[in-house]
Amino acid sequence: MASTIGCDRVTKHAAAELLAHRPTQSFLADSLRLTYAENTGGFLSLGAALPPVVRTTVFTVSTGLVLVVLLVALLRSNWPFWRATGTALFIAGGVSNWIDRALWGSVVDFLNVGIGWLRTGIFNFADVAIMLGIALFVLSELSARRKPDAGGIRG
Repeated sequence: MASTIGCDRVTKHAAAELLAHRPTQSFLADSLRLTYAENTGGFLSLGAALPPVVRTTVFTVSTGLVLVVLLVALLRSNWPFWRATGTALFIAGGVSNWIDRALWGSVVDFLNVGIGWLRTGIFNFADVAIMLGIALFVLSELSARRKPDAGGIRG
């Protein structure tokens, strides 16, 4: 979790230093764009237009409480490796974005990928960790549900 948070903090700092107040940089035949953005909302800037007090309550206070509950659940669990890893990635990404919100009221985003008109929103390394964590958790759950009950079939 510390390495995920550390990588996100370093990349956001680099984005602020190298991309802020500069034009978008394009790489790999425009499939990767680096552009500086400060997101005051949530995923895809949802909630950015909410009054500041509501944004703080939803995105800082509530999110902080959810992250603490998830961390306690993870530490008390005996989950399989991939489920625990997915949860840890989700928490780490959430904590790093939460730090931005708690300190500055917005999250630094800088990555955009796509081909032609089909593009993602602008995101950051923490968002990648969150999405990867969700994917690992879901795949772990689906895998666990497909395994037959070892004690249910007798020959």
